[in-house]
Amino acid sequence: MMREWSIFALCLGAGGHIVLALVFHAPEAWPWQEAGTYGVFVGLSVYGVVQLIRFCWSLLRGRYHTEADV
Repeated sequence: MMREWSIFALCLGAGGHIVLALVFHAPEAWPWQEAGTYGVFVGLSVYGVVQLIRFCWSLLRGRYHTEADV
C-alpha cells in the first residue's frame, strides 16, 4: 500500500513539474490561474499512464515466467 501512495505522490509531483514547464514556456496558452487545476489533471494522467505500463509489464513478466516454467 505504501508503494502505491509513493507512486501516486511522485506522479502528482511530475504532473506539477510538467505544467510548470508548460506555463514557463507558453504562458499565453497555459495561464497561471489554472496551473493548479492543470497540475492535478496532468498528474492524474501521468498516474494512469504509469499504472498502464505497470499492468502491461506484469502481463509480459507473467507470460514469460509461465513459458519458462513449462
